[in-house]
Amino acid sequence: MTDNQDLIDLVRTIPDYPKPGIQFRDVSTLLLDGPAFRRTIDRMVALVDPASFDLIAGIEARGFIVSAALSYALEKGKVMLRKPGKLPGKSVFIDYALEYGTDRIEMHVDAILPGQRVLLVDDLLATGGTAMAAVQLLRGQGATVEQALFIVDLPELGGAQKLAAAGVKPGSLMAFAGD
Repeated sequence: MTDNQDLIDLVRTIPDYPKPGIQFRDVSTLLLDGPAFRRTIDRMVALVDPASFDLIAGIEARGFIVSAALSYALEKGKVMLRKPGKLPGKSVFIDYALEYGTDRIEMHVDAILPGQRVLLVDDLLATGGTAMAAVQLLRGQGATVEQALFIVDLPELGGAQKLAAAGVKPGSLMAFAGD
């Protein structure tokens, strides 16, 4: 087992973004390194049992990158959880609270069959607001969501605890404290 320090070293920290006091963890620098991105996906694959889910749901936008690579590696279909107004067909949505306002994610109404088991994927877990909205949206369409996977976790912001309290096991490759 690896400590993932090789990947941690490739995540750029941008101080005071998007506001003073925030240490933004930017995975785009990790994605720029092809071999490191491959190791990222390979290590994420190792964290899950492919027999435990039917589909992978990725949250727009960086979650699409990670979920698409995982879908390819695991030969699983991919559900897109999109920002408002981006889906051409009939969709369902959920509004959720942000620190300053609200946001919405949507998915096609026919993307999930009742009882399908879905692995939720995004690049980073912070407060858990978006991830929890995604779980509620998927479950509202009849999906079973028991696991979520992230490249980065910011544990002090409480997202992993929120997911666990909702019966979703969070997993990540790395954590950054104090952010």
